[in-house]
Amino acid sequence: MEEKAQDRSRVADAPPENWVDRHAPAALRPYARLARLDRPIGWWLLLLPCWWSLALASEGWPSLLLLFLFLVGAIAMRGAGCTWNDIVDRDIDAAVARTRLRPIPSGAVSVRQAWAFLLAQCLVGLCVLLFFNNFAILLGFSSLILVAIYPFMKRITYWPQFVLGLAFNWGALMGWAAVKGELSLAPVLLYLGAVAWTVGYDTIYAHQDKEDDALIGVKSTALRFGASTKKWLWGFYGIMVAALVASGAVAGLGFFFYPVVALAAALLVLQIVTLDIDDPARCLRLFRSNRDFGLIVFIAIVAGQVA
Repeated sequence: MEEKAQDRSRVADAPPENWVDRHAPAALRPYARLARLDRPIGWWLLLLPCWWSLALASEGWPSLLLLFLFLVGAIAMRGAGCTWNDIVDRDIDAAVARTRLRPIPSGAVSVRQAWAFLLAQCLVGLCVLLFFNNFAILLGFSSLILVAIYPFMKRITYWPQFVLGLAFNWGALMGWAAVKGELSLAPVLLYLGAVAWTVGYDTIYAHQDKEDDALIGVKSTALRFGASTKKWLWGFYGIMVAALVASGAVAGLGFFFYPVVALAAALLVLQIVTLDIDDPARCLRLFRSNRDFGLIVFIAIVAGQVA
């Protein structure tokens, strides 16, 4: 009976046998799910642009301390962002098959409890931010505007993925700022490319919900692009690769950066070629493969710095 109850409470797009379902204490499990700790792909996608930018700004190997701080910050702030998103979207989530078992619409966590949990996660993020220089601290605070408005975008525009990209890739600026105490062209190019990357991969993700979204009036690039999604992905992923190469060139990365980036680009091509927008399981699998893309890009930048 307990196993069946657990199955009913598991969110649809969480990986099977994830550590939260298997090992988290029952009292903490709804909060872990609210922070999406059962779906680590989200904090990976938030973290990786931070690591790219950090590596891009470093002379040689990036600082292990800064890598760790960005890891902790990404997990905390991804959880805070998801909690805020679920507070705002609780009525929408209740109407969508994939999200109706999330902690707030399912009743596992009250709205008041969610607000308290949101504050706790933001405090963790603040503690991490205070380790950085003053410029990086101010830059970090400025991202909160984008985080705050993102959940409302799906109600007013077919381009909420663009706003998500602006918010989710702020780390592409933060890593450089944490090292240099300023910004320059290289991280700005990296940021613009990463925004295009997010529009691409989150469009793939949004195809899982397009039927429910259309019924309840929620907008997305998946609905905007429809059957032309692959053509749009060629454009957005092409921008990502071009901007990534340009940022590496501006930063003066060495030869080995380029062949490893070519490998990462091949993974994006594979996503487009194998995409079936009417197969939700494949969409989710391709979406998750962006962690591997991001790790390859990180290796490329480090190789360009040290090799």
